[in-house]
Amino acid sequence: MDSPLIEVWHAASGSPFLPTVGKGTQFFVASLLLLIGFSLTGAFTLNRSIVNLLLLGIPASLAFAFGVVYMFCAVGVYV
Repeated sequence: MDSPLIEVWHAASGSPFLPTVGKGTQFFVASLLLLIGFSLTGAFTLNRSIVNLLLLGIPASLAFAFGVVYMFCAVGVYV
């Protein structure tokens, strides 16, 4: 009798993992996200308010976070 984990292992072998961002385009996506993060941060610093925090500040921080992670992956440092 096979354990459920082995059954899942065999079922998963038929569908390989395909990442959303390919290895060849990670650097471009990371650079784009960091550029967007810098731009939104600059616009947010010109007029700081609650509305701009929701519209610019939070997306800027997300762009920075994902951009840094993708940049580390693009250069081979995995976090």
